[in-house]
Amino acid sequence: MEEKCGIEATTASNFIEEFVEQDMKLNPRVQTRFPPEPNGYPHIGHAKALWVNFSIAEKYGGKCNLRFDDTNPAKEDVEYVEAIKEDVRWLGFKWDKLVFGSSYFEECYRLAEKLIMKGKAYVDDLTKDEMREYRGTLTEPGRESPYRNRSVEENLDLFRRMRAGEFADGERTLRAKIDMASANINMRDPALYRILHKSHHQTGDKWCIYPMYDFAHPIQDAIEGVTHSLCSLEYEAHRPLYDWVIAECEFENRPRQIEFARLNMTDTVMSKRHLRRLVEEGFVSGWDDPRMPTLCAMRRKGYTPEAIKDFLSRAGVAKADSVVDTAMLEHCVREKLNETAYRMMAVIEPLKVVITNWDEEMTEETELENLPGDESAGKRKIRISREIYIEKADFMEEPVKKFFRLKPDGEVRLKGAYIIKCNEIVKDENGGIVELRCTYDPTTRSGECDRKVKGTLHWLPVGDAVPAEFRLYTAMLPDTDDKVEDFTERFDRNSLVVKQGFVEPELAKSKVGDTFQFIRTGYFTVDRDSTAEHLVFNRTVELKDGFKPNKG
Repeated sequence: MEEKCGIEATTASNFIEEFVEQDMKLNPRVQTRFPPEPNGYPHIGHAKALWVNFSIAEKYGGKCNLRFDDTNPAKEDVEYVEAIKEDVRWLGFKWDKLVFGSSYFEECYRLAEKLIMKGKAYVDDLTKDEMREYRGTLTEPGRESPYRNRSVEENLDLFRRMRAGEFADGERTLRAKIDMASANINMRDPALYRILHKSHHQTGDKWCIYPMYDFAHPIQDAIEGVTHSLCSLEYEAHRPLYDWVIAECEFENRPRQIEFARLNMTDTVMSKRHLRRLVEEGFVSGWDDPRMPTLCAMRRKGYTPEAIKDFLSRAGVAKADSVVDTAMLEHCVREKLNETAYRMMAVIEPLKVVITNWDEEMTEETELENLPGDESAGKRKIRISREIYIEKADFMEEPVKKFFRLKPDGEVRLKGAYIIKCNEIVKDENGGIVELRCTYDPTTRSGECDRKVKGTLHWLPVGDAVPAEFRLYTAMLPDTDDKVEDFTERFDRNSLVVKQGFVEPELAKSKVGDTFQFIRTGYFTVDRDSTAEHLVFNRTVELKDGFKPNKG
């Protein structure tokens, strides 16, 4: 049963560390591994498994291997291999060894023959559907296959002919001989090898039979000297099979499997199958669309490795499934960026303001801090001009109560400059506001005047402002109480809104991946689509923080 983790959640204890510390009293060596299948781009859920394995090894002076679980060539590709490697590096982790499950295919095959010779495995002719029927249910025991009692010699002959390519896909399967009446359905003669005439991204056409994950994985762990096989909770029921394989293959090294709950979050999905569908059916622009929960998407959006690891630490490692509020992740991102992001001014929906009493010949600049409180970040100068842009939302012709921005006959301060007053509204033939005409008070220069007004607006000089595109992202799959049969029915087609506005001239020098806090607006990152002629910024996260950490 899932438990909802609200925005009050904070750092949770890591029960895995207790097990590791107990084991280290007998064996001080710690070896873990991160074994992703290269069949898609890693998402924030995979980042948890990655973080758990690498951080445990780091904390206890151990080592962690990056091992690709490439036992199913039908779904895997070198593109995903490279993406996973990039994400591991980006998060700041270093693997001890880079290995592929396919590197152990020969050893897996040898051990499969060993199990046959021990009478612990047999070749079955049942189809996949027939095996499912024979397996039984959670309340009823399974039935033995009519091929279960073949002789060792016949099983060896058939298995070798499977390898030689004599049979079609699905025609025969190698199964473990365990217990068809076991209460654990995973122990009812599970499949060890299947026939699959498919070229492999590492081994080419060398193999036409491939080991099942539940067989290959414990073998790989044992060979590599893994001490702690840390995996998600759905593998808990597979642990007896993991231990059976280790024991029957007679390995001296017997890793300890420890399961932890997967990461589930609000407003998204963590299924690779669902995410692939969003990409293939054009709901998003690709795996790195900033609305996706993939790590490459988060990197493109402007999330930092430090923020993601902080979030994973706060979410914690538990045994029970839970749902973590996305607000916690956004809070961590906001906290980290607040420390480093330069404060700049950008106008996303511009409204022109003409300061009628400003002399066009007058040249004046204001100086603003790049990062308040950090003198080493320096300052920059912005020209004050007769014509400026402000945000359209910062003016209201018929203001609501407690509206402290610009309004008819109202006053506001321009950040770093002067107090202005709205005197006239210019509209087009349809009644739309196209321009405001204001006057400024020359005695109210920032830092030189005690007179105060309630509103301070960001702004840009019209002549110097640099055109820019702003991509505003929100949750693409907001949680809903409505039960929908197809998860894509939740997809919010307004989860990306594009605006054309302006930024400070200083930002013309920005590079892809640079992140800034646009004053009063949010944190934004330069997108890879950006060019010198056409700047593009992705909204990383809004300024408003809905996360409330537990103070107690």
